Amino acid sequence: MPAPARLEIHGVTKSFGATRALGGVDLSATRGEVHAVLGENGAGKSTLMKLLGGAETPDAGDIRLDGVPFHPRTPREARELGVSVVYQELSLCAHLTVEENILLGVEPAGPGGILRRAEGRAKVDAALAKVLGDAHGRFAATDKVADLKSGDRQLVEIARALANAEGCRVLILDEPTSSLAADDASRLFELVKRIAKDGTTVLYVTHFLEELPRVADRWTVMRDGVTVGSGDIEGTSASDLVEKMAGRAIEQLFARTKTTPGDAALEATDVAGVTKPERAGFTLRRGEVLGIAGLVGAGRTEMLRAVFGLDPLRKGTVKAHGTMGLVSEDRKGEGLLLARTIGENVTLSKLPGFVVPPSWTRAAAETRIRELSIKCSGPDARAFELSGGNQQKVALARLLHEDVDIWLLDEPTRGIDVGSKAQIYRLIDELAARGKALLVVSSHLPELLGICDRIAVMRRGVLGDARPTSEWTEKSLLAEATGAA
Repeated sequence: MPAPARLEIHGVTKSFGATRALGGVDLSATRGEVHAVLGENGAGKSTLMKLLGGAETPDAGDIRLDGVPFHPRTPREARELGVSVVYQELSLCAHLTVEENILLGVEPAGPGGILRRAEGRAKVDAALAKVLGDAHGRFAATDKVADLKSGDRQLVEIARALANAEGCRVLILDEPTSSLAADDASRLFELVKRIAKDGTTVLYVTHFLEELPRVADRWTVMRDGVTVGSGDIEGTSASDLVEKMAGRAIEQLFARTKTTPGDAALEATDVAGVTKPERAGFTLRRGEVLGIAGLVGAGRTEMLRAVFGLDPLRKGTVKAHGTMGLVSEDRKGEGLLLARTIGENVTLSKLPGFVVPPSWTRAAAETRIRELSIKCSGPDARAFELSGGNQQKVALARLLHEDVDIWLLDEPTRGIDVGSKAQIYRLIDELAARGKALLVVSSHLPELLGICDRIAVMRRGVLGDARPTSEWTEKSLLAEATGAA
């Protein structure tokens, strides 16, 4: 007899003006199940998560939690009913302690608003014990979030979700490993399985299909706002899921054209930043894709920022033989003007004069929207209205518009679905074939092995020698990054 459903979703729809985000979603997950929610950017996953988390309300359809109608009007109401969401963009207050973040807004208080500190600390300790498991003591409740690594911040966010949802029945994780190194991702998988074993249902939203056998039990694929299939992870291949997500078979994920690198485009010699990198040197040639691997915190981003001139150099030299452009890993913080239109984001860094007709901006943006298949209502749409993946495409479109010679790409496919990844890989390949020079930082090792001509590994602020991709494997890259080589 099948287990009763913890969460049931039938025929849910949601529109924003003339845009229909959800056209009929069906999903069923049982108690203690890890259920993967998959789909390309713009498929409606984020809208569904917001409905479940109380940030939005559905137009029609039925949602039931343990057989009872579930239609929260606010995130707080959703948490009180036992549903909590951890979004991809973490919402912690870095200047506060771990304890203060976990209790923020739900501090236990008695008459007159006097805080019951002992009760609050017990609540925090219980949440951290559940999240950290055998690694209890990895960080303390009194530590400031600003001092924690990315992986530990993710754990604090999950601890807050568990502590603030009364008897958390459904935990929703949105792209939980997108900013994590391999070791932190492995620890997260173990945590998710522990949480599920205790009876919590986990909805696991991800673009990394290779994670699914390690963490998930079942899957549901969404496309264009509707459910197109569900099933068990066991017995389902990644290619089957990709075809359902894209509505077509993707014949080749990594596009590679054989090129002969030309003259040096970018040269860095003994580069050191204020904090990181400690020492970095490389030569990037025209027509080449050079990959930079390493663990989160190794100094890869700091190196790109120093090379680009965003951060000061403590020593060393950088020589650029052509124009440079940077796509930041922090697209919302510094990569885009979220309140401005797609057209403005694409063109503001390169305008034809002081007075720019709106028609010129729209025409220039429409070209890039078609080229990168950006899902939007048009060039006048605001950047904040787009999904994370489509925002990333806008950031790439800006460099296409600038027609730069040297591309510095920091995690260029983070938050991008499989179909869009293939498209971005083709773009990188085409740029290299046209003689552009590309420096790519990525935490996804198969990506580097698939698109790069050479790869160098950064460890603790020091960049190693670049070697041909054929001389590397995932195992050897990870061993070099961790110092186990």
